[in-house]
Amino acid sequence: MIYLVDLEYVETRYTAQWKDCFPQQIADETGQDITVIEGPSDIANVVTPGAFLDFAGTNIYKSEQIKIIAQHFQNGDIQDGDHFVFADAWHPGVLQIKYMAELLGKKITLHGLWHAGSYDPQDFLGRLIGDANWVRNTEYAMFDAFDKNYFASNFHINLFASVMFPDPETKDYLESKIVRTGWPMEYLGKHIGHTYEKADIILFPHRDAPEKQLDIFLDLKKELPEYVFINCNDFNLTKPEYNKLIEQSKMVFSANLQETLGISCYEILRSGGIPLVPNRLSYIEMYEDIFKYPTQFTESFESYEGHKEILLGKIRTLMNNFYAEEIQSAIKSNREALEEQYFTATNLYQELK
Repeated sequence: MIYLVDLEYVETRYTAQWKDCFPQQIADETGQDITVIEGPSDIANVVTPGAFLDFAGTNIYKSEQIKIIAQHFQNGDIQDGDHFVFADAWHPGVLQIKYMAELLGKKITLHGLWHAGSYDPQDFLGRLIGDANWVRNTEYAMFDAFDKNYFASNFHINLFASVMFPDPETKDYLESKIVRTGWPMEYLGKHIGHTYEKADIILFPHRDAPEKQLDIFLDLKKELPEYVFINCNDFNLTKPEYNKLIEQSKMVFSANLQETLGISCYEILRSGGIPLVPNRLSYIEMYEDIFKYPTQFTESFESYEGHKEILLGKIRTLMNNFYAEEIQSAIKSNREALEEQYFTATNLYQELK
């Protein structure tokens, strides 16, 4: 049996799609029975401003999941060989499961998908809490409790390892615990279609958080009136409405200071559009050179001002030559590479077989 400890449903986040698609994809790929461990359904569908989830609501949700899992242990449902997959590795429940499994002699396997943590100085935990002993030691404990820890990019693995395990002697330990896998987003192909005829729209689809540098996007809007700049945060978009906007747009712009995967940049490629990203973070390994600009152009707003004219020129070149063979060929090849390596969880599925 595979127990999927899922993420709470938030309409504006990919957790909405993971509710249905993630368990079905695991079942299809492994041929095993899936039990989804969910929290209460009556939590308000909101997020803490600028964050991925609601800081209080997520703990209500996770606490209910822990209760359900403990009841499964108490009822004798958990058997040797069972797997627990945590859709978010930053979950205190992994420690309780480890506690029960060890004391009850159950030989189970624990899997955790890491999205962020205090080891990332641009994440909420990193910015607001930093390397406080309690948070850093909690992350050490969770990482060790998981038999397999999954990261969606090499950049994320290196970031995690450089902060948490800088000692070269830990290399073998890390290699035994870490799996680089794409995220389970095979379903995106069913929701975002490829459109060739697009409007002159440039999107900001990121969270309105400091590390996303919305101020740069807004300044570009003033400098480039010939294009339509849309900040998705200004509209209460449903997922279908957001997908439609992606399909209509030529470009997604990023000046992000934190990105361990970057879903919206893949979504624009999926629709036949252009991701314009800095040459840093996970973008380095994921995107072709034609879609990247030098990292120093947007390391801060002050740095952006010093390089603004070159960046404006890059945007105009890509937008005005959108249908050129070179750009269209790069969109296709980059999309195919990301589909194969970063937006299918093949390596995770293999570990569950």
